[in-house]
Amino acid sequence: MKKSFSKFLLLAALTLNGSSSLWATEKQFTSPDGNLSVLVSDKDGKPVYQVCLNKVSVLAESPLGLKANYVDLSQGLVLKECTVTKVHDEYSLKTIKQSNMAYEATQAICQFEKDGTHLLDVIFQVSNRDVAFSYRLYPKGDTRVAVIESEATGFVLPDGTTTFLCPQAKPMNGFARTSPSYETNYTLDDPTGKNGWGEGYTFPCLFKTPIESQNPQKSKKAQKSQEPQPVWLLISETGTDGNYVGCRLLNEGGSRYRIGFPQPGEMNGVGSTTPAVSLPCQTPWRTITVGETLKNIVETTVPWDVVKPKYEAKHDYTYGKGTWSWIIGMDSSCNFDEQKRYIDFAAAMGYRSVLIDAFWDVQIGYERMAELARYGKSKGVGIFLWYNSNGTWNDAPQTPIGKMDRSAARRQEMKWMQQTGILGIKVDFFGGDKQPMMQLYEDILTDANEFGIQVIFHGCTLPRGWERMYPNYVASEAVLASENLHFGQGACDAEAQNACIHAFIRNVVGSMDFGGSTLNKYYNADNKRGTVRRTSDVYALATAVLFQSSVQHFAMAPNNLNDAPAWAIDFMKQVPTTWDEVKFIDGYPGRYVILARRSGSKWYVVGINAQDAPLKTTITLPMFDQTAPLTVYSDDDQLNGSVKSVKQNRKQQFAVTIPKNGGLVILQD
Repeated sequence: MKKSFSKFLLLAALTLNGSSSLWATEKQFTSPDGNLSVLVSDKDGKPVYQVCLNKVSVLAESPLGLKANYVDLSQGLVLKECTVTKVHDEYSLKTIKQSNMAYEATQAICQFEKDGTHLLDVIFQVSNRDVAFSYRLYPKGDTRVAVIESEATGFVLPDGTTTFLCPQAKPMNGFARTSPSYETNYTLDDPTGKNGWGEGYTFPCLFKTPIESQNPQKSKKAQKSQEPQPVWLLISETGTDGNYVGCRLLNEGGSRYRIGFPQPGEMNGVGSTTPAVSLPCQTPWRTITVGETLKNIVETTVPWDVVKPKYEAKHDYTYGKGTWSWIIGMDSSCNFDEQKRYIDFAAAMGYRSVLIDAFWDVQIGYERMAELARYGKSKGVGIFLWYNSNGTWNDAPQTPIGKMDRSAARRQEMKWMQQTGILGIKVDFFGGDKQPMMQLYEDILTDANEFGIQVIFHGCTLPRGWERMYPNYVASEAVLASENLHFGQGACDAEAQNACIHAFIRNVVGSMDFGGSTLNKYYNADNKRGTVRRTSDVYALATAVLFQSSVQHFAMAPNNLNDAPAWAIDFMKQVPTTWDEVKFIDGYPGRYVILARRSGSKWYVVGINAQDAPLKTTITLPMFDQTAPLTVYSDDDQLNGSVKSVKQNRKQQFAVTIPKNGGLVILQD
């Protein structure tokens, strides 16, 4: 009795101090290194969580839970227990930023009851840089199927946080009513309290908090700096498949954000915005990557750490470089003679593939496409073919159409591809994130695997751990990609700024099919007119490394063999597309970025600059052999590129100067 009374007094004291609710149960667990922690509670019957870094709150008390058509699991809940264990997983994956992963995390399965019945688990996995959580729902009585009507899941950021966000477009707008296609411009260093264009934001979402790092081990550079070193958070989701919907982030005022389901108008208004599930079920993972610098953000692998393969690869998929005519020559270039010329070009570059874009079925035809495939095979060059995803969700007229949206037609087409020797497909113009659309992505991937076909998506949603979930998945666009450089001078003028965003946000969480690295001066087949490239040739080389995708179809053209610098052509022949490791060196979203990637034993250090003033800094390069010279590709102030051999100093420090729209590449032969 005395113990119970003492416990009551303690709870009452906590309540008076404002640190706990009288009726709340709290559970806390930490990352393996003890620096990142999560506090879960059932305060006032509502599940909430809080994230701390080095005992300082970086995500304030935020709501958990969801509402289903059979029960409200956002209130009236009691936290019974959290079962805490260690998670260790090792896996290899050729198609992401790091080929071999050893993932360690603390797992906490927090069980919630409602009216005495166990109906909900919140499953947390906390690594040294990431917090991931998902929900597991259980049946209630005879209820075995349900509709998830909404999620209460929220993220309450500190006051004064600034944002780096991509507004979600309204559905059934833009070209041929194809939006949302996740291709809008980011807002940079914007205050919280906005909701994009009224429809929230596309994942991933980057935030810079005003909270200064409390880590006593922070770098000497940070210690000497007069500027506060903020804490960064990247919020996203992973593990989404045909069992759920793709989500977005909605602002609820101030620094409060929550998970939002698809918009009603998506898919031409057909289909529900809510997912139907079979109980028990587990929802996709919400992920929060936390970093005292941008290093954790750039290097995170959480999108793949917490998911599992959904099927085995039926074939031995390979990866590599390629080219495509459409980005320079547009629709008219998709003819037999031009594609044969591009196959010859790819062979001369030692490339693996050519991507043949829209209208090939009309302008080349199936029989002559088979002839092209045979010709390519004789040259060691495979073919990727473009397809329209469309059923009824937009007005995009490009063909082939009506081949990917139904199983029978799709499988017949893929059987023809297999017999013809087609390497892969690029499927375009999807219609949003409702559950039927997520099922279509999964169905295309699953069928393609049966026929040994690799898949690239365009005009599409963000990939969510798909490289690991679907072995034949390659990459997605889901970014303001290279086609916009052809369509408008404004995109060319802002090319470097946009590239300095993607390395910190979009490309962090999934392979990005950008289709860039052109060496043409103009986006036109004659290289004499059209939109003008503002960036340098060294910039083009740098982004070939900076943008990560295991299959890269570069925006190069046959004329580049004669009109581009020999050193640039030689580099583009040799640059890898699969990587074993990535290291963040320096940068700021929208301003500049310097990072390193390793392929085998060879490191590539690359940088680009979008600022008006030249970037001048000193970096340390411990990844290189100190006794051997470095090969350095750099630009002068007029963006004239050159390559030279440079000796290292004893400290392996390198003075960097990158002009606006210029680039830097450092490697060691």
